[in-house]
Amino acid sequence: MARPRGFDPEHVVEAAMDVFWVGGYAATSTQDLCHGTGLARSSLYNTYKSKRELYEQALRRYAERTRTEQAELLAQDGPVREVIRGFLLRAVDAQLADPARRGCLALNAAVEVGAADEAVADLTRTDFDAIVATMKALIERGQRTGEIAPDRDAEALARLVHAALTGIHVVGRVAEDRTRLTHIVDALIDSL
Repeated sequence: MARPRGFDPEHVVEAAMDVFWVGGYAATSTQDLCHGTGLARSSLYNTYKSKRELYEQALRRYAERTRTEQAELLAQDGPVREVIRGFLLRAVDAQLADPARRGCLALNAAVEVGAADEAVADLTRTDFDAIVATMKALIERGQRTGEIAPDRDAEALARLVHAALTGIHVVGRVAEDRTRLTHIVDALIDSL
């Protein structure tokens, strides 16, 4: 009879997500994952089979987290431009408050691994497409309320918001202060 697990697999995936988020995929060793999750090497591999499998699960967990944030965003009342601005400013503040300046795990995965790994590319594309869909829904709401011109292409504007978010994550890794990042946000909001 198999021995029951003495750990919560969900907690392990969360912990592994944080380890990969700081170190990336290639630079994260099995020892790093053991240290970060609190598991022995044998438990780690008996449960997750490989570092690669655990990485995919971490990316899926990150996507779940961002989907929850997006659902909350769609539920917000108020002017759409302010909702989008608040979303982007929260990304600015989170980036600057993070001592490791980790950015976005999905973006990091797309840059580091995505071109060489179709499964990771699919996961990151799905994550990016979900953000675009959320922004498109908000922009269409703004078009219905008259905040945003109805003749503008909502999909293109949503992709522009995502591009600004991507810029925040990249520039935020080296920004010395909030000003450069808030300029990105303000220019984007003005363009809507």
